[in-house]
Amino acid sequence: MSVADATILVTGANRGIGQALVEEALRRGARRVYAGTRQPLVHPDARVTPLTLDVTSAAQIQAAVERVGSLDILINNAGVALYDDLSDRGALEQHLAVNLFGTHGVTQAFLPLLTESGGAIVNNVSLMAIAPLPLTPAYAISKAAAFNLTQSLRALLAGRGVRVHAVLTGPTDTDMTRGFDIPKASAESVARAILDGVENGEEDIFPDAMSKSIADGWRSGVAKALERQNAAFVTAEPVMS
Repeated sequence: MSVADATILVTGANRGIGQALVEEALRRGARRVYAGTRQPLVHPDARVTPLTLDVTSAAQIQAAVERVGSLDILINNAGVALYDDLSDRGALEQHLAVNLFGTHGVTQAFLPLLTESGGAIVNNVSLMAIAPLPLTPAYAISKAAAFNLTQSLRALLAGRGVRVHAVLTGPTDTDMTRGFDIPKASAESVARAILDGVENGEEDIFPDAMSKSIADGWRSGVAKALERQNAAFVTAEPVMS
């Protein structure tokens, strides 16, 4: 999958990794980049088409689908991350609404276009999908669910020619991590690594120094082996009685 001359949709495109993904896609020669944001966006490059897109709004998702004529790459980047201690169910529901159900809703809405193009879905699910940080447990739970969604879609859509990538992002210098005094990758370097991973056909993309430190172990580990084993059930021939 080449970014050059591709049509791409990035959700959460107004800042951080989403904004960097828009710029990196343009640098690589994307033909059209749809920038999904909750607030109106203005961009100087004529190849960028702003979309008002709150991923929790079915109406806005449908309106976005009606504006996008074709699509090669969908990048589900929109997310919310708040401090919590799991004492408030509302906080968990808020994270799931955006990080899980928002990703699912946008993906299902644009799936016909991606099937038609033989395109790719890229879900930014975070390294916390594998190991939670107890300071943001609701976020980690929602990202773990989004990762499982990604793995399930990967198996279910393979027969339709749609590739599904999981981005396991570590600490990145964005508004979401402002309160963490730890080493962070730049949003620009993460965006470059994400699109490198898509172009290289990597199922699971580890776009920064912290995530790369576990990449080999993940790819050769029992969890990944079990994912591949389970995915075989989708294409297995039915057992005749």
